[in-house]
Amino acid sequence: MSHWIIAPVVLPAVIAPLIVLMMRNDLTLQRVFGLASTLALAAIAAALLIASSHNPPEIYLLGNWPAPFGIVLMLDRLSAMMLMLTALLAIAVQLYVISTNWDARGRHFHALFLFQMMGINGAFLTGDAFNLFVFFEVLLIASYGLMIHGAGKDRLRAGVQYIAFNLIASTLFLFALATIYAVTGTLNMADIAVKVAALPEGDAALIRVAAVLMLSVFAIKGALVPLQFWLPGTYANAPGPVAALFAIMTKVGAYAILRTTTLIFPPETAATGGMIADIMLPAALVTLAIGSIGILGATTLPRLAAFSGIASMGTIFTAFAAFTPEATSAALYYLLHSTLATAAVFLIADLVTDRRGNGTLTAQPRIAQQGLIAALFFANAIALAGMPPLSGFIGKLMVLDALRADAALIWTVILVSSFLMVLGFGRAGSTLFWKSHATGEAAEPHHSPEPMAFAAIGGLLAGLVLLTIFAGPVKDWLDATAAALHAPAAYIGANNLPGVN
Repeated sequence: MSHWIIAPVVLPAVIAPLIVLMMRNDLTLQRVFGLASTLALAAIAAALLIASSHNPPEIYLLGNWPAPFGIVLMLDRLSAMMLMLTALLAIAVQLYVISTNWDARGRHFHALFLFQMMGINGAFLTGDAFNLFVFFEVLLIASYGLMIHGAGKDRLRAGVQYIAFNLIASTLFLFALATIYAVTGTLNMADIAVKVAALPEGDAALIRVAAVLMLSVFAIKGALVPLQFWLPGTYANAPGPVAALFAIMTKVGAYAILRTTTLIFPPETAATGGMIADIMLPAALVTLAIGSIGILGATTLPRLAAFSGIASMGTIFTAFAAFTPEATSAALYYLLHSTLATAAVFLIADLVTDRRGNGTLTAQPRIAQQGLIAALFFANAIALAGMPPLSGFIGKLMVLDALRADAALIWTVILVSSFLMVLGFGRAGSTLFWKSHATGEAAEPHHSPEPMAFAAIGGLLAGLVLLTIFAGPVKDWLDATAAALHAPAAYIGANNLPGVN
């Protein structure tokens, strides 16, 4: 049992209170300790990723209590990948925040940021359903504070809406957990999987209720139609770097759906059968359609960025709904791509909004360094719309290839939505950067970012380039990850459950 498995949870949980108690009046120290902690998390995540690539799933027993009686953390290829993705995204966001002085516009930014990292990492690592709820609450409480960082009437209103939706999700999650515990007598996810697979017919109805409740909870987190209404207003009104970090928040919902549907409620489970796929596929296609239409009709750059996040989730869930290793592998590749690309568009939107004084998609005077910002925007737009040659194009090709059995409907929705996204990004880019040439002299920036802000965005785009160049090796690694998810015997076996060989 490696104690490094718990480090991504313990490290931010220790450093965040120290920042509040000992450094709350020294922003420089907060930045040093916050960034150093995130760099350390990236190093730990890299080590865990390497270990998970060569070893079977590994369990960490908190208090050395055996499963299913004690709380456990589980490290496998999927959780390690998500830890690494989170750490890399967090580094880019922190560099941007420090460069633009966003952390000076409110209190306790770095402490809240680390608490958020603690919750996200815990959600990816936990092997216990109740502690998934606990880590959801940790990351959500921190995100409430980050959401209203810097205050403002619109931000506070969006924050209240965000809180309300997530309180509903938390309540539903507790109902789902109570139902599962009443039927199976356990909350260890591997143990639940074993007991659900062996349920008598009389208990199948309650498990179906619990499955739908859990799907609803994770659909709220992942912005799946019809539960996506909170996202555009919340993300569009959040501080730009906070919205960029929130790009991983919707992926927590996607991760939870993938983990529970492959482990506990796969299609071959008699109690649920193909029910989840029947619900998820049409919802995912509508999510993709709404996201692409939202991009085309967006009136502000932050809302365009928010709808691009919804569209990406629609693509991911469409692939998940096939419940095949090939489709899951394609979805994971697209998940990596969309997280980096969505975060980048939020940071670019913040640069434009900061320099123009607003994010409306109307022709206004040129902004400082407009050429560089325009280049970043169009490169990222190409990736988000799924145009060649970047990773968005490769990711969508993988998804289309994996779903060729249902090509008539699914291919039509994905291709038409990509066309609408091209039109939407093209319209926004031409309005922001080309039509501005006719409106007069360049406007003075409200806050002039340092080069590190551009380096942060460039780093995210470099990640897309690397995903493109190394698409073959990445796909091979993801194929093995997807195969392990759809054959969870090793994951269950790592728990050494009583009576289970």
